[in-house]
Amino acid sequence: MFFFIKFLIGFCIGEHLYILWLEMFAWTTRAPKVFKSLPAHLFEPTKTLAANQGLYNGFLAAGLIWSFFISDPAWSLNVATFFLICIAVAGIYGAMTAGKKIFFVQALPALITLLLILLS
Repeated sequence: MFFFIKFLIGFCIGEHLYILWLEMFAWTTRAPKVFKSLPAHLFEPTKTLAANQGLYNGFLAAGLIWSFFISDPAWSLNVATFFLICIAVAGIYGAMTAGKKIFFVQALPALITLLLILLS
């Protein structure tokens, strides 16, 4: 179970690193293909705002990466739990305010991982 939890944490890391890249470096190139509900003319003027959001996603990924370097398994899961809760809250808020798809893309993987941590 421990290795599956670590795999899911790795999935969340990859997802948030992708969001970082998308929002910080590909907002005007790739992001319009991903965020189809946002009018195309808004990508350039919102580039700085998106980069700021991307940076926050990077911090979430960094926290989960940090959990991999903690040698004590209990503390490693404690740190991962904190950052997974942050991701879940952000995903739930995003689903309520920006789009329901955010729940499934961002919050659900974190919630599943948290549930498995609690059951382990």
